[in-house]
Amino acid sequence: MTVEAIIFDKDGTLFDFQRSWGEAMVELLKGSVSTDCLEAAALALGFDFEQAKFMPGSVAVAGTTNEIAHILAPYMHVDEQETIRLVDAMSNQAPMVPAVDLVFCLGRLRQEFVLGLVTNDSEARSRSQLNAAGIADCFAFIAGCDTGHGAKPAPDPLLAFAKATSIAPERTLMVGDSRVDLLAAKAAGMRPVAVLTGVAEAEELACDAEVVLSDIGQLADWIAD
Repeated sequence: MTVEAIIFDKDGTLFDFQRSWGEAMVELLKGSVSTDCLEAAALALGFDFEQAKFMPGSVAVAGTTNEIAHILAPYMHVDEQETIRLVDAMSNQAPMVPAVDLVFCLGRLRQEFVLGLVTNDSEARSRSQLNAAGIADCFAFIAGCDTGHGAKPAPDPLLAFAKATSIAPERTLMVGDSRVDLLAAKAAGMRPVAVLTGVAEAEELACDAEVVLSDIGQLADWIAD
């Protein structure tokens, strides 16, 4: 089947998940959770505090800000709205580390395919991060969890891309680093492609993915094969 479009996840796909978010989460927990609650908070989040690494299955990997805040609020001893504010502040300050040379990689892909971004992060923050990385204009469609199309693993934001671009789902790849991305792709009738720049291991992703690549830098050659 001919590929006409590619939808990307953001965190763990365009940007290396651990290098972008690990130290930022350490700082958030240190500044907002009492010492005696740190271990419990990290465990609830699925985060290795000592190594500053997220563990497979962590809600932070594909969860929305609200979902992360819901987990952390009891340990921060503030209400959920204040926890959301703290998580948002951390997210806005975290340095996004590209998984590959994004300008080159996406610039190459956009010459042949229509590109989209579907993330469970907020749309405004996502656009800001894409602008900072110099790649915002690569995307014909950008949707966050608050754009109005819902959040993955529901297929709705992916189908909104298909509607906006008039490209059939079966001619579209969904590239992501988690099963949430892959399940959304399958539910939308799109082709699921996994990358290993997130937290999940290849074995976890292989059962739902058409292929598991090291990173999106391998995507153009895989499509061409």
